[in-house]
Amino acid sequence: MDMKTIHTLEKATEKSLSSFAKLTLSLLFLLAVFLWTYSSHGKVPDNTFLIIGAIFGAYMALNIGANDVANNVGPAVGAKALTLTGAIIIAAIFESAGAIIAGGDVVNTIKSGIIDINLISDKNSFIWAMTAGLLAGAVWLNFATSIGAPVSTTHAIVGGVMGAGIASAGFSILNWTSLAEIASSWVISPLLGAIVAAGFLYFIKKQIVYKEDMIGQAQKFVPILIGIMTWAFCTYLILKGLKQLFNVGFFTAAGVSLILAIIGYLYTKKSIENNLDNLSNDRASVNKLFTPALIFGAALLSFAHGANDVSNAIGPLAAINDAILHNGASINASVPFWIMLVGAMGIAIGLMLYGPRLIKTVGSEITELDQMRAFSVAMATAVTVILASQLGLPVSSTHIAIGGVFGVGFLREALDRTEKNYVQDIREKFKKHKKELEKNQADLVKLEAVKDKNKATYIKIVDLFKKIDEIEAQVKQEKKDFKEAKGAKYVKREAVKKIIAAWLITVPASALIAAGIYYMIKGIVAV
Repeated sequence: MDMKTIHTLEKATEKSLSSFAKLTLSLLFLLAVFLWTYSSHGKVPDNTFLIIGAIFGAYMALNIGANDVANNVGPAVGAKALTLTGAIIIAAIFESAGAIIAGGDVVNTIKSGIIDINLISDKNSFIWAMTAGLLAGAVWLNFATSIGAPVSTTHAIVGGVMGAGIASAGFSILNWTSLAEIASSWVISPLLGAIVAAGFLYFIKKQIVYKEDMIGQAQKFVPILIGIMTWAFCTYLILKGLKQLFNVGFFTAAGVSLILAIIGYLYTKKSIENNLDNLSNDRASVNKLFTPALIFGAALLSFAHGANDVSNAIGPLAAINDAILHNGASINASVPFWIMLVGAMGIAIGLMLYGPRLIKTVGSEITELDQMRAFSVAMATAVTVILASQLGLPVSSTHIAIGGVFGVGFLREALDRTEKNYVQDIREKFKKHKKELEKNQADLVKLEAVKDKNKATYIKIVDLFKKIDEIEAQVKQEKKDFKEAKGAKYVKREAVKKIIAAWLITVPASALIAAGIYYMIKGIVAV
């Protein structure tokens, strides 16, 4: 057995051990949830489905952490504003804080009007439906994470609840208007995210990067951009993340955020002025100015996500708990602290164990990101959610963020083709070197045709062979570069196709899985 084979086996063993360790820690978390629920609710009548629901809720939370959180920190990691470890620590802290402090509105998947729970015949059918929906959403998210596809966890749980609802009461239980809104969000969310992200990046390039005095322009415009970001993120946080603590409207949230935005603008302006001596007039120095904003944005997005999307893990669980304790289905289920804690801990653990794969996908496997591109993606997420909520448009923050990544990548392609004349430059070099190659080949033919060759002739022939070999290699590479440059494909098309396909089938896939699980539960319990 050679050393290469041994090294390959060592890497495979290390990978399997790592996977085994992750699985073990995940199972230990699920076991802890089981033991807690059993010990604290052992005397509650019909507590079996509460215990099962708690385990499924914990499993769903693990998958939310593994999949959805990548959208908040992935761009910052891809831009190298944060290390992967730093991003995981920040996201885990702020996701947990958001879920525990402000994650009170956890039954919105039931309140959303996707199904009419009044049409479910009895308490047991409702409990089975919520259990099936919860497990189905988690199973689909697990699959999506395994293939590296960031999908909407809200759509996964909505699909699960929808499928289980149909299985329990037929298609009449569905609200087709709500389903149409969800379907429209598949188009609206990524399109708006791409447009807004590309718009911000185009502004940065035009006003800063393409100017001769980049640092002077950055000194002028970066504080304004940071101020806008502060306003957008704080408004987003108040409206989406702190809605349970502060019942405020858009204008109040926007007004408070405007004060914070002015503070952010003044602080950034002063900071740049104090560090001018350490900045060079190049793109790298401009990129550095966006790093603090990306860290700030990742933290706030994580807090808002924890507060908002923890509902996808514990909403159905809260509904199950309420149905068992109060003997009936309700859209106004109360949420015990232990359920919120299960959601918060599950998201944090799932992120730490399985989140790195999707973080890398979002940060670097769709298109290459630097700080200004990642800043544009983060801005798109906050601005688009605020804009859509005020216009009443159905959107998904996951789809917005990924759409933003697509947007900055496609903008790079367009700018390289039009403004830098990149393709034309390569084409001209290719044509020049091809002509030079043809001339040298013709000269070689002439020299080889000489009958009485002397030493000088042979030396020229040898030199020409060497020169022809060098130019041939150069022409071959330039021909390859020209073909690639004609497309200038900075966005990986295979990644785009895979992600869009996963988006489109999330709701129907979760629904089918949930319906199957519901019938299985019903069959087992009936026996």
